Amino acid sequence: MIAHASFLDRLAAFPFRRLAALLDGIAPPADLTPIDLALGEPRHPPPPLLARTVAEHAHLWNRYPPPAGSPDYRRACAEWLVRRYRLPADAVDPDRHVLALAGTKEGLFTVAGLVAPAPDSPRRLALMPDPLYGVYYGAAVAWGLEPRPLAATREHGFLPDLDALDEDTLARTAIFYLCSPSNPQGAVADAGYLARALELARRFDFLLVLDECYAEIHDGVPPPGGLEVAFARFGDFAHLLVFHSLSKRSSAPGLRAGFVAGDPALVARFLHLRAYGAPVVPLPLAAAAARLWRDEAHVAENRARYLRKFDLAGEILAGRYGFRRPAGGFFLWLEVDDGERAAVELWRRAGVRVLPGGYLSVGPTAAAPGRRYVRVALVHDEATTAEALRRLVAVLG
Repeated sequence: MIAHASFLDRLAAFPFRRLAALLDGIAPPADLTPIDLALGEPRHPPPPLLARTVAEHAHLWNRYPPPAGSPDYRRACAEWLVRRYRLPADAVDPDRHVLALAGTKEGLFTVAGLVAPAPDSPRRLALMPDPLYGVYYGAAVAWGLEPRPLAATREHGFLPDLDALDEDTLARTAIFYLCSPSNPQGAVADAGYLARALELARRFDFLLVLDECYAEIHDGVPPPGGLEVAFARFGDFAHLLVFHSLSKRSSAPGLRAGFVAGDPALVARFLHLRAYGAPVVPLPLAAAAARLWRDEAHVAENRARYLRKFDLAGEILAGRYGFRRPAGGFFLWLEVDDGERAAVELWRRAGVRVLPGGYLSVGPTAAAPGRRYVRVALVHDEATTAEALRRLVAVLG
């Protein structure tokens, strides 16, 4: 038998595999159409310009794409950052500050390789929120880092408490993953919070990774971004990398197009690492992605759809399960006493699939900060969303 990598033994099954195992053998009601609110997969129709642009650039399928991404794609990303975060026109250089990614998932995993510790290095902590997007944890374990979950609970606005970090922990930190708007709670880190995180990164010499893939889905107030705060406070992007994707912004998760931007020295090192095996964005897809970054009309329409579903959720769930309208993202974070039990009952009695909040934590579910919650993804059309939420109330009371 071929020996497998020992670090795999430390990785629990990914949340959706755990959910499949939890519900295995349980049949939903035969008279109800099942509705999946567990997976954060946008179901809004993608903009027509996507398929049209891919077809227009079909002659490029026989070309290898550049590892950094096509120049036009990186230029479109840089231009978008300048517009979105009100940066000076020359603040983001597409050749120095931006790399294309085949979606942000692979980039968030690979980036930990930039700080993979030597065997005798004391700097090996990877800080991350808890609950979290599991890729942060998987990246830390795979690259030989020590994950350090930081509870992100209601008491601290569903973000890690930066003031609770002691100097010994910070001195041993190699990388700090943050997500704003956060997955699963939809919390937004304000400019002051981001500035504090950046100050700690610069003072203690660690990499701050900001996952901003939900930045364009918000409740009317655009969340501040890491580059915006860094430039205003320090005049540069040192110690910072931000990640953006078209999956949520443009309802195009199948396109697999995103980018990383920030500290030019880190971007150069990241390109050096990625040249050995990271996926690249094919040129026809890069052309379509560039057009999507340059078009805001479809983003406004997409956001309006989510806002209408937030309205529906407020009407149907008001006063129940600690409901609060998220500041960003498209998830509801509902307190139901026992997330696993609620997920089972909703599937058995209502044909509604939700994700137990404890599955988004590191370690045993019984001790997870999110164990009393379920995550509900508002990714379907309004009628389907309303039907699912009414079923949820009928079962959970």
